[in-house]
Amino acid sequence: MCGLLCTLSASAQEVAGGLFASDVPLSFTLTARMQAIVKDRNYPAHDSLAVKHPARLTYVADSARGVEWAIPLSLVVRGNFRRKAKNCKFPPLYLDFPKKRVAGTPFAKQNKLKLVTHCQDDEYIVREYLVYKLYNLVSDVSFRARMARVTYVDSVKKRPAETHWAFLIEDEADVARRNGLREYKVPTQMIQVDSLSMATMAVFEYMIGNIDWEVMYRHNVRLMNLPGSNNPPTPAPYDFDHAVIVDASYATKADDAGQRQYRGPLYPGWLLKRVFGRFNELKPRFYARYTNDPRLSEAYVKQTIAYFDKFYALINDPAAVKANFFNGDKDGHLFASFSSK
Repeated sequence: MCGLLCTLSASAQEVAGGLFASDVPLSFTLTARMQAIVKDRNYPAHDSLAVKHPARLTYVADSARGVEWAIPLSLVVRGNFRRKAKNCKFPPLYLDFPKKRVAGTPFAKQNKLKLVTHCQDDEYIVREYLVYKLYNLVSDVSFRARMARVTYVDSVKKRPAETHWAFLIEDEADVARRNGLREYKVPTQMIQVDSLSMATMAVFEYMIGNIDWEVMYRHNVRLMNLPGSNNPPTPAPYDFDHAVIVDASYATKADDAGQRQYRGPLYPGWLLKRVFGRFNELKPRFYARYTNDPRLSEAYVKQTIAYFDKFYALINDPAAVKANFFNGDKDGHLFASFSSK
């Protein structure tokens, strides 16, 4: 039985701290008609019309005593690019929990969670997860993620059981609540977003080589602000699988050479200098995320560190900064304050 049922600690401390308070990977089994789920690739006319596949999440709540818990739930296929069978052999999912059945479990207070599945290759999952962890270092207004070792079991035995890495993503409302903010769904241009947080996010996306985002249409970005406030909102990015740093085989790179493209607004030099200073402070912690993770291949770690090295060389070279971040600054007025103290 243990061959199919992975263990997960449901200690009182973890339940109290919340699902995303720990970096320790979860481990659980999902049992459902997996063959039907893998074939469910059609886009519903509305989210409410999506097929809910009955399932069971099973984990060992107390390995010492052999206590096993099972939570009934629904699995819902989600996504756009990764939903297509030509792009991913296994689709991303929602875990749709019944609220009354998760009390006292690590999933307490969770309702509908995104599960990012292995798509084509397990290492891509680890790579994308690490990008979430990087942005958590940059800003508290960010989506937290939790790795999981998931065993998928077909309840009618049309597919063999398989175990892969996956990760769960914090719900948008929980990100906002944790930061004392609210979700902001008004169409907003980048120049209307808080300047420091927008510049920080744009530089981060530049660092990882990701152009698959758009603020105005909330594509892979969510906005949040203080309740009852007219202050500019703060952005929170997600979905980083098309970033050069992830290097997924199915992804569209910034260009054929994997070069970075800055897609943020033009900002005064003093502001970008402040942002770059923050990234310089975080450099050792960024690098450590990759050099200390045994799940990554040695070749990938070497490739990623080299990619980071190029970024840091650039942001610490005024001429390179001017060429890459101020190419729309016709009279050089904005860049003029970059070297000021």
